[in-house]
Amino acid sequence: MSLLRNSLYLLLLVSFFLTSCTSKPDTDSIVTIQTSKGDIVLILFDDTPKHKASFINFAKKGNYDSTSFHRVIKDFMIQGGDIKENPNAQADYNKLIPAEIRANHRNVRGAVGAPRQMDNINPDRSSSTQFYIVSGKVFTELEMTTDLAKLNQNFTRFLQSERHAPLLEEFIALEDSGRTEEIQQRILSYKDSISSMLNVNLDKKGVTQEEIEIYTTQGGAPHLDGTYTVFGQVLKGMDVVEAIDEVEVDVSDTPLNKITMTMKVEELPRSEITRIYGYQYPIEE
Repeated sequence: MSLLRNSLYLLLLVSFFLTSCTSKPDTDSIVTIQTSKGDIVLILFDDTPKHKASFINFAKKGNYDSTSFHRVIKDFMIQGGDIKENPNAQADYNKLIPAEIRANHRNVRGAVGAPRQMDNINPDRSSSTQFYIVSGKVFTELEMTTDLAKLNQNFTRFLQSERHAPLLEEFIALEDSGRTEEIQQRILSYKDSISSMLNVNLDKKGVTQEEIEIYTTQGGAPHLDGTYTVFGQVLKGMDVVEAIDEVEVDVSDTPLNKITMTMKVEELPRSEITRIYGYQYPIEE
């Protein structure tokens, strides 16, 4: 009888040990990016642990301080955290972080992601220690359900028809005036005509109703999904992201007036994070 009791006791100890090792801590890290435009507050995801640990470690050490949002593309994203800009940084800015691309983390408005080099020189899609925040835009359902690259490619063929010479002149005028967003919308309006004339299917493959609903309401940068690691989101300060998104830039997308940052990391109870910011932690299965 005592042997059975001892075995049960040992089993309970092992079960408790495993549970305590796998359960999430009661607190979490909140990162505040302080800029001249205001503060941006971030939460980083538990299921991208390598990116989360790297970002928090660099932020705590001050490696991101004095760096800037050095690349800004309106209605797309703001990118920063180039550690080479900080002369006092004690870090290896050439360090790469293994990809942690998760289907449940999309490049929606306010998503925090990791820039990387292109697939031809970085097939593993490892990330740099820089980061981007998606400002994005709200898409129409037509945009979400159309293969835009294929559409634009076939539109060139479409314009080669002599009967479309006036249309070609119209688009040249639009391009000369820099109205690029209007150009894409006008090309989209010819989708059915292009498809019929050239006998091509211009529908995007694999797009889900969930994706359509997300990007036609929240907005973001859907073309990055599945190829870049998204490891966090903005909890507060999207107005600051939008203010940076609006700054004047040069031809290389560098802000004309430098926007530097400092970072602060704060530990808070997870319940407080939910109460203050409304962030809902995912329920573990």
